[in-house]
Amino acid sequence: MSFDHLGLAPELVRVVADQGYTEPTPVQAEAIPLVLAGRDVLAGAQTGTGKTAAFVLPILQLLHASRREQGPTQAPGNGLPTYIPTSRDRRNATPIRIRTLVLAPTRELALQVEESVRTYGARRPIRSTTIYGGVGFDPQVRALRSGPEIVVATPGRLLDHIGQGTIDLGHVEILVLDEADRLLDMGFIRDIRRIIGLLPRDRQTLLFSATFSDDVRRLAADILRDPAMVQVARRNTAAELVRQLVLPVDRERKRELLAHLVKSGRIDQALVFARTKHGANRLAEQLERDGINATAIHGNKSQPQRTRALSDFKAGRVAILVATDLAARGIDIDALPHVVNFELPMVAEDYVHRIGRTGRAGIEGDAISLVCVDENKLLRDIEQVLGHRIPTEVIAGFEPDRNVRPEPIRLRTQGGQSGPRQGRGFAPARRGGPLPSGYAPGRPNQPGFAAAGRPPARNGNAQVHRPSRDGMVRPSGPAGGRPNGRPNGRPQGAPLGQHQPNQGRPAASGRRGGGFTTLPGERLQRNAPNR
Repeated sequence: MSFDHLGLAPELVRVVADQGYTEPTPVQAEAIPLVLAGRDVLAGAQTGTGKTAAFVLPILQLLHASRREQGPTQAPGNGLPTYIPTSRDRRNATPIRIRTLVLAPTRELALQVEESVRTYGARRPIRSTTIYGGVGFDPQVRALRSGPEIVVATPGRLLDHIGQGTIDLGHVEILVLDEADRLLDMGFIRDIRRIIGLLPRDRQTLLFSATFSDDVRRLAADILRDPAMVQVARRNTAAELVRQLVLPVDRERKRELLAHLVKSGRIDQALVFARTKHGANRLAEQLERDGINATAIHGNKSQPQRTRALSDFKAGRVAILVATDLAARGIDIDALPHVVNFELPMVAEDYVHRIGRTGRAGIEGDAISLVCVDENKLLRDIEQVLGHRIPTEVIAGFEPDRNVRPEPIRLRTQGGQSGPRQGRGFAPARRGGPLPSGYAPGRPNQPGFAAAGRPPARNGNAQVHRPSRDGMVRPSGPAGGRPNGRPNGRPQGAPLGQHQPNQGRPAASGRRGGGFTTLPGERLQRNAPNR
């Protein structure tokens, strides 16, 4: 079957041919006619099988088919316009409304979808824009005012625009949830329901994803109307072009084994998955010290940092890109040879998403998992989801120690003590100069504190002095620890920014315009080095 038989317009078929595609993938062959028919669709397919084109192509055709004819009227015969709109006409014209909303879980996936809209709409362009966090707000407002018909957004930033009144979703005709399992199953459920509540009820809804849990399917049943089911492969299966391999290794030697695979030439370029943002940063830094060009990409990175890291990896300037699961959504790299699970995912279905970054567009790829004794249960869960065992290979010199006992998997770095870690977090003001007699470091030296350093019991509305984050001590009121029972000491009816309370802060002394009080014989130094 070719794209000509799917009901697509000739110009779209030509654009697809310009991109080098002649035959549709199974998900495209089944989903495109359904979308063109106006049906709600719940589609599941393996990662890398063309899900984006499966909804972008028919949406472009539907928008063109229902678009009102605009522009100057053509005169008969010579083809010249009989009337050219003036600037006043353009100002008074009805603005173009947002007709399609695509929701994606990550910035990278949003950018990838919008790029596909521009690519496939090259012959008959439709204005589109992306809305995501980590970048400036005002440029997105200007882009929305320019009149896009297609908006690709992440839920968080979209809700920001909704709250500011900079976007109107009252005329959306088509809603697309891309990577729907992640959107609905990983913390976006409330956001999705709130956004859907602002959309017209008479709309077409499409859900596309690589995996669907039973819970997600039940939730999707509340969103879709008589949906057409598209399942081109058994649920939660990996692509056939991905060769999977497990390498057993001790937990402390994982990084050493990864460096060995890269330096020996077995891995030349790889997308490496870590569980946490801190773990991704640490692994990238360790590989750099080993002489391997590596960088990390995760949610704490700014958008320019993420874009630069991905660009360097695609250009071959970086051999190893270390990523977290959510940040890797939407990463589309042509002919990516290797995916490495430095740490197995806690959710077995995420394994399918991870290894789906390779083995795309008919090109084979390798998925290598470094598994320690702590992850044996996670490996069994993954194999149960896949329905088969993953081949195992032991690398000479990295044989795992059979005497090592499994330990619980820690998802965040834990210190050796329960108190706050030294050298982390907020840096309080340090005091220089001699301390007065009777002053005990580490204990609030203010009235109202007992000798043991604990505040006495409060009686009625009595004020108690409490230390704040900057190390200073201020009195607190009876309600919520605030003077006058109002936030920031603001009395009832006082406008924000116009009330300067004369209580709740010690009088400034020795520092102009500040709220800090120095003790006798001291001078205040902010973030002074340890003495």
